[in-house]
Amino acid sequence: MTPTLTRRAFLSFGASALLCLALGTRMARAEAQTVTVMDADTAFDAAKAGEIILVDIRTPDEWAETGVAEGAIGLDMTSEDFVASLARLRETNPATPIALICRTGNRTGFATQTLAKQGFPGLVDIKEGMAGGRNGTGWLKRGLPTYPGAQVQERTHARLGQHRGD
Repeated sequence: MTPTLTRRAFLSFGASALLCLALGTRMARAEAQTVTVMDADTAFDAAKAGEIILVDIRTPDEWAETGVAEGAIGLDMTSEDFVASLARLRETNPATPIALICRTGNRTGFATQTLAKQGFPGLVDIKEGMAGGRNGTGWLKRGLPTYPGAQVQERTHARLGQHRGD
C-alpha cells in the first residue's frame, strides 16, 4: 500500500509547522535546528533505554499492515494535530530527542527538515524507515520487534497521558 499525502493534509502540516514557529519562544530559539540521523538498530536501543522518544508518523492503515516499531508511539503525519502533538511532546520532554520513523525515510526527511527550519529542536530522522530502501535496510528487515497496529492508540495515549499528568 502506497500512502498518499493529500493537498489538505500537506496544507494542514504547513499550518501546523507555523504553530511550531509561534510556539518557538516556549520550545527553543526560533532559529533553524539541526537534525540527527540514526539507523534502526541504534534507534531501537535508544528507545529501549529511554534516550529518545520514537514516533511512527505513518498512517493507521500502514500501522495495521506492518505493525509499529516496539517502543514507538503513533502520530499520523497527515492528522491535523500532528505538529501540536509533537510540540506537546517537546514541551513535556525538553531534553529528550524525538525520533521520527516512517515507511522508507522519505516522510521523516521532509518532516524533520521542515520542523527544524521552523526552530523545532531535538529531532532525529530514522532515515531507513520501517521497510527500508535506498536509505538502508529498515526496521522490519533487520528483524527488530514490532507490536500490532491495533495497539497504537492505547500505547500513544499512555505515553502522552503520562506526560500530561493524566
